[in-house]
Amino acid sequence: MAPARRCGGLEMARVVYVNGQYQPWDYARVHAEDRGFQFGDAVYEVCEVRNGHLIDETRHMDRLERSLGELGIPLPMSRGAWKRVMRETIRRNRVTDGMVYLQVSRGARPRDFIFSDAIDMMPTVVCLSRPVNRAKRDAAAQGIAVKSMPDIRWGRCDIKTVMLLASSLAKEAAKAEGGKEAWLVDEKGFVTEGASSNAWIIDKDGRLVTRPTNNEILRGVTRTTLIDLLKKEGLELVERAFTIEEAKKAREAFVTSAGAIVTPVIKIDETPVGNGAPGITASRLRELFHTVAECAAK
Repeated sequence: MAPARRCGGLEMARVVYVNGQYQPWDYARVHAEDRGFQFGDAVYEVCEVRNGHLIDETRHMDRLERSLGELGIPLPMSRGAWKRVMRETIRRNRVTDGMVYLQVSRGARPRDFIFSDAIDMMPTVVCLSRPVNRAKRDAAAQGIAVKSMPDIRWGRCDIKTVMLLASSLAKEAAKAEGGKEAWLVDEKGFVTEGASSNAWIIDKDGRLVTRPTNNEILRGVTRTTLIDLLKKEGLELVERAFTIEEAKKAREAFVTSAGAIVTPVIKIDETPVGNGAPGITASRLRELFHTVAECAAK
């Protein structure tokens, strides 16, 4: 097998699963008229691979099935078949620590906004896996800066679709100012979530605050598992919206996602959070996270 290559500092997958076939990365293709490509009519999941184990696999698969159901996309395969595809993709890419990515589109057909007449359309399925740079992940534990941005996304952010242009532009804007993430702000001035994460603060009384789940934010799998950890540790959780100004005055702030796990936020816009260093609580939650997460063998 050829050695892995890097592209823009990212490790590339060697092998990609596409519609029943495992193909070399350079040759993995979907149809030019796939609705995921033309309409963003697709959903996805990203699952952490840690020490050869899939993290929170059940919750990720539950959310994938929910997203498909909300868009009326048929399930392309059984839960058992997904398990086999993910594990074989991980194996072929020799991933011990990294991620596995799943994407399902409604399928390919001649371009048309209407899809209900295409009774013979089959979903397009893609699965890839690649290692994560552990040094980069460990550096995230030192804390990140975030930039606040208006939330211009569509009204069903609870569905994990591939329509990520607004989030991509927000992350680019954050990067231009030295940030690693963008916090999106609604028309009332409240933080919804990060461009690719859920947003949290710890108030002056030590309560952990995050926005409640509804159509405006994604119900993060890592967010859900972290709530399990908070209960175990006896920490108080308050699910409510908070403003950027409140976040700047918070004791601590952090983000959660499958890729970030629990990552402290040390600066918002140009304002340090707390003393400008990773907070004690966020750092401890990061250390303890995998003690409560589901770890399924490859």
